[in-house]
Amino acid sequence: MRSEPLSLTAHGEGERGARRRTSPVLAAMALASVLTLTATGCGSGDADTDANAQASASEATEGDGKITIPDDIRDQLKEHGIDVDKWRNGAWKDWDKDDWLREAQDYINPIIEGLWDPDRMRQAEDPDRGVQESDLSGDQGVTDPEPTPVDAKAVSPTYHDTVPESGKVFFDSPEGTMVCSATVVEDPAHPGKSNMVWTAGHCVHAGRSGGWYRNIAFVPSYNDRALSAGELASATEEELAPYGVWWADWAQTSEQWIAQGGPTGGAGAPYDFAVIHVTPEEGGTGKSLEETVGSALPVNFDAPAVPRVESMTASGYPAAAPFDGETLYQCQDRPGRLSINASDPTMYRIGCTMTGGSSGGGWVATGADGEPALVSNTSIGPVNAGWLAGPRLGEVAQGVYDSVSEKFAGQ
Repeated sequence: MRSEPLSLTAHGEGERGARRRTSPVLAAMALASVLTLTATGCGSGDADTDANAQASASEATEGDGKITIPDDIRDQLKEHGIDVDKWRNGAWKDWDKDDWLREAQDYINPIIEGLWDPDRMRQAEDPDRGVQESDLSGDQGVTDPEPTPVDAKAVSPTYHDTVPESGKVFFDSPEGTMVCSATVVEDPAHPGKSNMVWTAGHCVHAGRSGGWYRNIAFVPSYNDRALSAGELASATEEELAPYGVWWADWAQTSEQWIAQGGPTGGAGAPYDFAVIHVTPEEGGTGKSLEETVGSALPVNFDAPAVPRVESMTASGYPAAAPFDGETLYQCQDRPGRLSINASDPTMYRIGCTMTGGSSGGGWVATGADGEPALVSNTSIGPVNAGWLAGPRLGEVAQGVYDSVSEKFAGQ
């Protein structure tokens, strides 16, 4: 990677570090009640894992209300050396390289009810500004001049009134408790009833140097009323997560991110996107995520060339100073181009002072039909802030999106 001003860092934040993470494919079979455990298998291409697992999980509740783990799910976990009860009681904290599942089909993501309580969610915000200087060799292809910084503006509460699709993704990594931003998007297989969320690949997978992250969950309209730091100290889960906590039961990212992504983006940055399919932690009312929040954005995989885009609006929860990760911000700017490798898609770049924690947040532009659509997500930015870059969503991104949609089409 080039020296300033192109010293880049991924914009996810953590308890100990804001390190770049790559996207994986997650698959999970939800179990309800006290255990609330989900076994997930992943793939970065066509999802083809255990079609019967979901059905088995739905039959897991006995007449007395207790939970039994179906034998087929127990067996799947055992294949990876995972004991269900030990995992729930903290075995997921073992990040030994030999045990850190990397391959898409190996991902295991047991849902642990109550794990993401208010204290744990608030802790996922401390920045690490580390950068790998060798991660980006320099600009190739078409790169426009660096944009003028655009000051991020706080979104007026309640967030749900103006940006109902936005929220935060929480997950655990070897560095600690982490946070990113994300967006509820439409599901073509379930019009009006989507359970799909768009974020950055590095918010679910560590890239070429690691494997899948754990305990991934989405909280729409996090801190909806924009409570202050003092008020948040005693905030309830309902105040921080007014629309509930939604756990990933499947996720998918590009093969390019898994193979090439690095802590500061690296060659995988133009493919740094992921789609997560979610399920409510506590079962909920039977409503989908889209029905619960009342909205979902379409995704435009054929956005116009940069010279013909008037403006894009990026949303996110920046956590590195001077921000605290608790407030939703936006930047609006006319995009430029950033090329990392001439053979890869050119990224969008806008002026924006949002910092780590804003990673994965959606970039929205108005289409030819006059309607807003998601066209990118925050991926990388300079160490000292001032601009953000996001992948252009094309054929590879649509393949990831369609694969997740098709997996759940019959459910």
